[in-house]
Amino acid sequence: MKRLPIGKQDFSSLINEGYIYVDKTEYLYKLITTGAYYFLSRPRRFGKSLLVSTLKEIFLGNKELFKGLWIQDKVEWKKHPVIHIDFSELSYKNQSLDTAINKQLNKIIKLYSVDKSLLKEDDTKDKFVELVKHLSELGKVVILIDEYDKPIIDYIDNIERAEENREILKNFFSAIKPLDSYIQFVFITGVSKFSHVSVFSDLNHLLDISYHIDYSKMLGYTQSELEKYFPDYINQLICAQKISEEEIFAKIKEWYNGYSWDGSNFVYNPFSVLNLFSNKEFADYWFRSGTPSFLIKLLKSNNYPVTTLANQTINRNLIDRYEIDKIDITVLLLQTGYLTIKRKDNAENTITLDFPNFEVENSFVNYLFADYIEKNYTQNFALINSLSQLLDKCNIDEFVSSLKSLFAGVTYQQFRNDEAYFHSIFYLTLKLLGFAIYCEILTNRGRIDAVIKTSKNIYIIEFKMTSAEIALQQIKDNKYHEKYLNDKKQIVLLGIGFNEKEKNIHDWKFEMIDSKK
Repeated sequence: MKRLPIGKQDFSSLINEGYIYVDKTEYLYKLITTGAYYFLSRPRRFGKSLLVSTLKEIFLGNKELFKGLWIQDKVEWKKHPVIHIDFSELSYKNQSLDTAINKQLNKIIKLYSVDKSLLKEDDTKDKFVELVKHLSELGKVVILIDEYDKPIIDYIDNIERAEENREILKNFFSAIKPLDSYIQFVFITGVSKFSHVSVFSDLNHLLDISYHIDYSKMLGYTQSELEKYFPDYINQLICAQKISEEEIFAKIKEWYNGYSWDGSNFVYNPFSVLNLFSNKEFADYWFRSGTPSFLIKLLKSNNYPVTTLANQTINRNLIDRYEIDKIDITVLLLQTGYLTIKRKDNAENTITLDFPNFEVENSFVNYLFADYIEKNYTQNFALINSLSQLLDKCNIDEFVSSLKSLFAGVTYQQFRNDEAYFHSIFYLTLKLLGFAIYCEILTNRGRIDAVIKTSKNIYIIEFKMTSAEIALQQIKDNKYHEKYLNDKKQIVLLGIGFNEKEKNIHDWKFEMIDSKK
């Protein structure tokens, strides 16, 4: 049984050491034969580096590594000189990024035994230009850039340093276009795609395939790939979990599937799937490998409406606009993998974003909730679990009393006196319980703050910084409940009033409507 390629990013060692390789070479053939300049954005740990390494071996002409793979007999295996720079491996913490790039170019100069006088060239851009020209004597040059944006992302909370690194990258990439006659192929990857103006302004013929339907399954595992390449590990997991094959596939899909960059094709998170097969238990492997502390900080500092995280529809053009000094949090959440494209409406030019799967949603909500409720988190978590039973039993008074206890745990320093803040904590609480909660539901008479559906009841909830009576009256006046009369469940109208001085729930009022009649 071949080994699981957890953390393996080098194609040559992966093949030679007997690891599983999910064959993606058909996509690479299409890239190589239909264009020359590409950019691809994908979240961390999604296989970008392995993809770049595979391209490298193809252009180095190492045909023997591709025995049995789709591309084996499809290309000429002509050898090309390759400039491969992985920015995640560069050391730019204690030296400038420009110096780090310069040193990496020196390694390539030595590797190809290029004129050693180039080593003394201090100007990084000039050194790069001369290196390409020298290497072109061996054949047209291939340029592979991995994790180009890491020097920017690493300093995203230090705008001055981030902008400095952006300018260095912009200057470096500007050298590529004039070298077109020397170049065979260029491929650049990263997590984030900054606008062309900021980094790639001089490389305007770079084709962005991040959301291209033809390459939507190039990274990540499809359902058929999961079943084809991991049957033995799936059987081991079935035995360990003691459930049927049908149940195991459903659970893997619920936890780790759901990523899409075109709204039509969905793939599994490869890192989580490999760790699942290795550990034989379901856990938040991908989320744990890089907790989004900076994203959480951004959400809170920008008063981002947490209730709109899931199932939000935005204009398609917005996902291409991203600047260091004007961070669009929604776009950042999409590019980093915490949100994904669930639907695409070409007629309206819109996309609908949501959490990709249970792993990301549950972990993100837990992490965000813990940040909101800093005091007595364990105790508050136990309190949350009791809320589930209270909602099921329609015990409104105890339910809201428990909510009051929960709000009392909000750290005073981060407290904001607005309905949206209370609404966010309420939303996170119900999300943790696993209830179907819908926020800002549009009706022909206005928007409902929140709707919760349980097996027996539908709760229509309105929040006010004034009084519960006003909140309840708004529900009744606007007849928000009429939308749910055909559900044949008991409908509960619940108004909740918050008090600014008490910084908590002040009062609540509710009425029951039986829609079963």
